[in-house]
Amino acid sequence: MSWAEHAFTALQDAGLRRGGARRAVVDFLERQDCCRSAQEIHDGIVAAGGAVGVASVYRTLDTLAELRLVQRVDVGDGIARFEIAGGGDHHHHHLVCDDCGRVEPFTDGPLEQALERAAGRLGYAMQHEVVLRGTCGDCAA
Repeated sequence: MSWAEHAFTALQDAGLRRGGARRAVVDFLERQDCCRSAQEIHDGIVAAGGAVGVASVYRTLDTLAELRLVQRVDVGDGIARFEIAGGGDHHHHHLVCDDCGRVEPFTDGPLEQALERAAGRLGYAMQHEVVLRGTCGDCAA
């Protein structure tokens, strides 16, 4: 089952319809490789020919977050970003450029292993998010 199918089932189970803005936001998020702000989601849907209001995008994101289908990502710039919740194929961390604000996903197996070892050594069940800040290659050039 794809994430979108799972999301639509969860919305239905919550007594919510899956049309309009909800369908547009879920479909958009499933195609993303990293977090997006509500404005970026709105702009992406409109650019693809969809018709949805930015307020509807915010309401949909709040609903999806309440259902734990998306997670809010804080990269330290005061802009709420959202991405598909859960681990597996979607688990990644974020690199943030302090100059242009670009956010890029990254994965690192040895980093994951080190975090798991540290959590285990300290007796923690771990949920984590790593945000690395710096200057991207374009801005450094």
